[in-house]
Amino acid sequence: MIETAFSPGRTVATVTVNNPAQRNALGNAGKRELAEAIECLLNEPDLRVVILTGAGDKSFIGGANITEMAGFVRHDASEGPSLTHRVCEAVRRCPVPVLARINGWCLGAGLEIAASCDMRAAADTAWFGMPEVLFGLPSGMEACLLPQLIGWGKTRELVFTGRHINCAEAAACGLVERVAPPDKLDAAVEDWIAAILKAGPNAIRAQKELIRDWERMSIVEAIQQGIRAVAAAHGTDETKRLMGAFIDRYKNGPNGG
Repeated sequence: MIETAFSPGRTVATVTVNNPAQRNALGNAGKRELAEAIECLLNEPDLRVVILTGAGDKSFIGGANITEMAGFVRHDASEGPSLTHRVCEAVRRCPVPVLARINGWCLGAGLEIAASCDMRAAADTAWFGMPEVLFGLPSGMEACLLPQLIGWGKTRELVFTGRHINCAEAAACGLVERVAPPDKLDAAVEDWIAAILKAGPNAIRAQKELIRDWERMSIVEAIQQGIRAVAAAHGTDETKRLMGAFIDRYKNGPNGG
């Protein structure tokens, strides 16, 4: 169900949920497989970017497997939510940016996984929602990330009503950063990748770690952590190379002298 492909040099990994007949919905086995696939990337030394997407053109991840969930009883029902969290935590722990390529339905656990990614590009035909209350369940786990993306009011609307919103509304509330027609979605993602690959790989990894620090720290603590991160980066081979290249390009000024 889960497929991982690498670019030459293993700098870009594409992780695909391949179950389009069921809208790429994830049962417990699929969640476990997806978590393991992402966890396997954590120690890839040359990795620069991860793309997470769904197979086909109808669905990113269409949520959990409701048929499977209907058979759960209370004492074993925590496995599914725990596995959803495991996937999301693997995404957040990944030392490089994880880009959600949202090609269609993005519901429930799928939206939690998308919210855990660093950036989200969506086809303009995509739909989003947190429908758990319609099945008698609250939205949990990484649904707690939604307020920092879309605010408390929009989060409450989604989790209390279970309604689906289209891509235009998702973009308007800040749930996705880029919107493209389905045939232009790959180009939108590739534009991000090209920009990231131009940056220093160590700087990108430091930035990803710093963003996670910002999430758990006060403003005062986050500023001090940022000072330490910037100081640690100065004088490295990477900064010397990139700053030297910049100086060489512009040593005669923007008009050539």
